[in-house]
Amino acid sequence: MATMEGLIGLVNRIQRACTALGDHGGEGSSLWEALPSVAVVGGQSSGKSSVLESIVGRDFLPRGSGIVTRRPLVLQLQKIEDGKAEYGEFLHAPKKRFTDFAAIRKEIQDETDRITGRTKHISNIPIHLSVYSPHVVNLTLIDLPGLTKVAVEGQPDSIVHDIENMVRSYVEKPNCIILAISPANQDIATSDAIKLAREVDPSGERTFGVLTKLDLMDLGTNALDVLEGRSYRLQHPWVGIVNRSQADINKNVDMINARRKEQEYFATSPDYGHLASNMGSEYLAKLLSRHLETVIRQRIPSIIALINKTIDELEAELNRIGRPIGSDAGAQLYTILEMCRAFDRIFKEHLDGGRPGGDRIYGVFDNQLPAALKKLPFDKHLSTNNVRKVVSEADGYQPHLIAPEQGYRRLIDGALTLFKGPAEASVDAVHLILKELVRKSIGETEELKRFPTLQSDIAAAANEALDRFRDESRKTVLRLVDMEASYLTVEFFRKLPAEPEKGANQQAPTNDRYNDGHLRRIGSNVSAYVTMVCDSLRITIPKAVVHCQVREAKRSLLNYFYAQVGSREKKQLGVMLDEDPGLMEKREAIAKRLELYKSARDEIDSVAWK
Repeated sequence: MATMEGLIGLVNRIQRACTALGDHGGEGSSLWEALPSVAVVGGQSSGKSSVLESIVGRDFLPRGSGIVTRRPLVLQLQKIEDGKAEYGEFLHAPKKRFTDFAAIRKEIQDETDRITGRTKHISNIPIHLSVYSPHVVNLTLIDLPGLTKVAVEGQPDSIVHDIENMVRSYVEKPNCIILAISPANQDIATSDAIKLAREVDPSGERTFGVLTKLDLMDLGTNALDVLEGRSYRLQHPWVGIVNRSQADINKNVDMINARRKEQEYFATSPDYGHLASNMGSEYLAKLLSRHLETVIRQRIPSIIALINKTIDELEAELNRIGRPIGSDAGAQLYTILEMCRAFDRIFKEHLDGGRPGGDRIYGVFDNQLPAALKKLPFDKHLSTNNVRKVVSEADGYQPHLIAPEQGYRRLIDGALTLFKGPAEASVDAVHLILKELVRKSIGETEELKRFPTLQSDIAAAANEALDRFRDESRKTVLRLVDMEASYLTVEFFRKLPAEPEKGANQQAPTNDRYNDGHLRRIGSNVSAYVTMVCDSLRITIPKAVVHCQVREAKRSLLNYFYAQVGSREKKQLGVMLDEDPGLMEKREAIAKRLELYKSARDEIDSVAWK
């Protein structure tokens, strides 16, 4: 018996721990649901509350007419040593011990009203009560609202289906043992509990039939056909119960005397005397406890498999969100550097093609830059009127003798200055892409998600570095343009044809050198030279941008940040590793569940096979 109570008591402790951690209900794979429990099912006024109080040996449930149980009550009984005071604890008030069971009744009523209000509505949110007593066996019982056929005044029309659906959600689970309560003074064929149990457990393997109010049957009748399995057979024997009468309740007859009177009733009954040893609330509690041990032993392999699977999932989740950080400065610095390296690795993957984004930089060079160069207003700059204006201004008071060299230089210089706009635009476009890749890389670095402050610090440091790279890149591309303007390629002009245009008068006076044909020739020559420079810059600007921005971002994005972090004090490092409170709570909850599951596995292993 000690071994049995040890195993069932362990299951109760695990279920209480699961409940405290929120690991119950709603998920078919939770440990709470994998552990067997007993659901008490019956119609309203079938005697459910009296059966539960008889098993506990105490008055503690609200009483009244109509629907009294309006929320599921998960009742976990824990046997303690003889001589110790019995008490109760609620999950919603974990630090408060109730030694007065009348106060427990009031707390159940108050907690019910807190959710449902002082109405006849129901709620599927359970109340969790643990009772520690020397007079109980280790059990988990779930008291459910009584089944009904008609909604009464103050109840919604859907109350009948709402209660049935709630009860069904418990009893249809394969690990649920059904305690079907039926009053003996009603036809068993009309029993709400038996009807529902038959639907969810047609073989009867999980159902225990309990017949109440045997002492209230009509004179000359008995319930032997039911108790002996002739009216409705179950896999397990029926148990008869004699509840306290209303007069006994009014006289505050305690449960010890009520149990004694119940035993006397069966022992002296001419109808049930031969069944007396298998009747009564004490026998029912022991029967359920023995069966619960059997079911637990049968379920141990699947329970251990579920526990191992859940442990693996929790370990993986804990690794994903990150384990706790050491408190010393060395561990904190190591963590920060590891996070930075993880971010840097993802950032490089974006640039090198392992992740999307780097291709947009090529798009700047292949599409945006050529398009911008093509739109430059060279036609306007090299129009005949503008060429005449620039050349004449360059000649001053004395017209050029052979070729307007100063005019050429001014026209070329003005045209090359136009290249600065697309060059700077390319630098800025790549800069924006790099900043966006920094943002995406921080978001994709799983290790960083738990440290919002460190995310901000890395983002600030990376963007500051990108700003420096952008400034250097801008200087470089503008220098390329200035280099083209500062020294013209003489060979290009030496190769130009020296002959005048066909049809031109070679003996024309000096002022004819400003005629349209001559000016168009100058504009054409300048345009050809500018086109040559444009082709060159189309190649060299991307090289400069990649060298100054992309290459440096890959090589030294966080170098300055590393130097700063290495010189910081422990307190400053701790601030950087200030985690998101929500994530800290999640890790703590996972760690507690992990500890619970590991402890449960070890304890089940150690107790189950003794």
